[in-house]
Amino acid sequence: MHGVLTIAATEIRIGLRNRWIILSTLILLAFALILVLLGSAPGGEVKTDAVTVVVASLSTLSVYLVPLIALLLSFDAIAGEIDRGTLQLVLASPVSRGTVLVGKFLGHVAVLSIAVSFGYGIAGLVAFFANGGGEVSAFIGVGRLIASSVILGATFIAIGYIASASVRQTGTAAALAIAIWLFAVVLYDLALLGGLLASQDGFFASQIFPWLLVFNPADAFRLYNMSAIDAAAVGSNLGGSVGSSLPVSGLATMLSPVVWTVIALGLATFILKRVRP
Repeated sequence: MHGVLTIAATEIRIGLRNRWIILSTLILLAFALILVLLGSAPGGEVKTDAVTVVVASLSTLSVYLVPLIALLLSFDAIAGEIDRGTLQLVLASPVSRGTVLVGKFLGHVAVLSIAVSFGYGIAGLVAFFANGGGEVSAFIGVGRLIASSVILGATFIAIGYIASASVRQTGTAAALAIAIWLFAVVLYDLALLGGLLASQDGFFASQIFPWLLVFNPADAFRLYNMSAIDAAAVGSNLGGSVGSSLPVSGLATMLSPVVWTVIALGLATFILKRVRP
């Protein structure tokens, strides 16, 4: 356990000095504040709390930015050590390769948690005070969004380790990370949309499509947050009819990213054990 904590503390220090991560965090904060300014004045007959409206917007933002930040954190975890010639030194320490990976994972999740809490916490406070206060319970929604975003990010950190342990060059690992992000958050949904359009008998839409949505950790995250904040009240169409036809609903959808995290960490550990420094 001491070895895990030592490696985690080292990764936290490295992550906080990483300029890409700092830039990504500032971008996350900037987009969050823009959404607050644009979405905190829902006029007309909308009765939903302004913070809840902002949480709905931030949950959509998280699907794109949080996996990207997570992959930027993790893509050089192993390949970077090989590139710099430091992996042999790391593996010479009296800890197993699985311990090294778990330590890196805890450190990277901690850095991601700081970034997400910083960006969304400030955005939630700005939305709260910009509208003269509101329901304190709305902050539960902000906390739920931060917690689920960290779980989503942890999933892509673990997936990024697979890419990093599979190659020996940092540049190749970075290219793989971008390809994973592009497929998981963009191309996957486009493929599902194409399947819906091509399905003439409705079998794909009613029997296969709901399972494929839950299968993707990014879509599972989106469905969980949309179903949790009464999406219909804020004018979204993502939580109502789609959520009612899912094979699982509510908190159970978050089992998808958790299972993906466990499987990805196991596979990355298996690959790392075969790596020769």
